[in-house]
Amino acid sequence: MKIIFTFQPKEEFVSDLKNSFPEVGFLFYKKIKEAENELPNAEVIVTMGEDLTDDHIEKSANCRWIMVTSAGLEKMPFEAIKKRGILVTNARGIHKIPMAEFTIGLMLQYAKQLQSVWKQESDNVWSRRLPTSELHQASLLILGAGAIGGEIARLAKAFHMRVVGVNSSGSPVEHFDSMFTLETFTEQLPHADFIVSVLPSTAKTKHLLKVEHFEQMKDTAVFINIGRGDLAEESVLLEASGKKLIGHMYLDVFEKEPLPKGHPFWLNKGITVTPHLSSITKKYMPRALDIFKKNLTTYSKKSEGYINVIDAERGY
Repeated sequence: MKIIFTFQPKEEFVSDLKNSFPEVGFLFYKKIKEAENELPNAEVIVTMGEDLTDDHIEKSANCRWIMVTSAGLEKMPFEAIKKRGILVTNARGIHKIPMAEFTIGLMLQYAKQLQSVWKQESDNVWSRRLPTSELHQASLLILGAGAIGGEIARLAKAFHMRVVGVNSSGSPVEHFDSMFTLETFTEQLPHADFIVSVLPSTAKTKHLLKVEHFEQMKDTAVFINIGRGDLAEESVLLEASGKKLIGHMYLDVFEKEPLPKGHPFWLNKGITVTPHLSSITKKYMPRALDIFKKNLTTYSKKSEGYINVIDAERGY
């Protein structure tokens, strides 16, 4: 069996894979372009999920399984994959701990006005008049009540926050006080102190939020997007911030990445930009490869019970 990686893991991970599966022929490439000549021979392709095209799938005549070592799938060529009947799995679930911690960190940073504290410190200013607040009993609306949203909700409950969630069905989920759908969540916008999106990119979620949604929010509300950058058009976010419809925005994801120098988001005082790092920690790759190893064992045994099988029709 030949397995091609379209990215280069650290040597410690390479060694672990080779030692764990000595019967497998692993090939590691820094970029997909370097791997193109070997694609026709690959039975399994391991990718970060942003480099495969229809042409690559066509060349991969022997491919039976694609492992995506991330949760994001919006750039995957699913039409070509579907035609070939290729199994796709991903690393869904490994992001919940770092992304939940990141979100709580941003909420605490805002409540305790830490950016202003750091500014005062750099300016040698001693002032205790910052308008700090608490997360205690604040209202949190989470758009996307899956693994990540559920972990954010669990941690928020430690601060006794009121947590409302949004999922496709509106069915109850642990750690949420109540649930809504994409069709009904707007009734909660006027009540939320924090609105966090972890929604994937789908036909239903693309450009979901409009200016009128921000108009319904509290003028003190904080919007945090760690899901996908196409949830709202850039013009919508800039208009909402420019009109000061809400208190602040924290944006970790964007329609075009990396965000270019001089972009209005960088210069807007009502927006804090973070470079799509909410899920990145030193534990990211070990967790992703652990799922891959378990699935590889299942694949080698021609068994059932793969972790995180993706529906190519739906794209998630």
